[in-house]
Amino acid sequence: MLSRRNIILIAGLLGGLAVLFGAFGAHALQLEPPQSGWFQTANQYHFYHSLALLMLPVLSLTSRWATMVAVSWLSGLLLFSGSLYLAAAGLVNWFWMTPVGGLALLLGWVILVLAVLNAKDSNSG
Repeated sequence: MLSRRNIILIAGLLGGLAVLFGAFGAHALQLEPPQSGWFQTANQYHFYHSLALLMLPVLSLTSRWATMVAVSWLSGLLLFSGSLYLAAAGLVNWFWMTPVGGLALLLGWVILVLAVLNAKDSNSG
């Protein structure tokens, strides 16, 4: 199980990497379309899910649910954004990983919804 502290640490590292990669892509890489679009999409999803991961410990989820969401988002980021970053940089063309990663990101959101639906609400009834 991932602790709240570890989730926050991972989110902080991922957020910092998103800034670093964004700056690298904007200034060091001379990308042309469509590679520039791939890089921008990878960086946007990287940022969005880093921030979402950072907010995860604030929610009243059990450790089990939070870990499932976090692992899904982390694997999705690695596969989705990672494959687009690598393809944009011309290193490898592993586009088969992009939809798998996208499904993992989506799965994380579905798990989050299920976690909220299954949570005991102390304000109800």
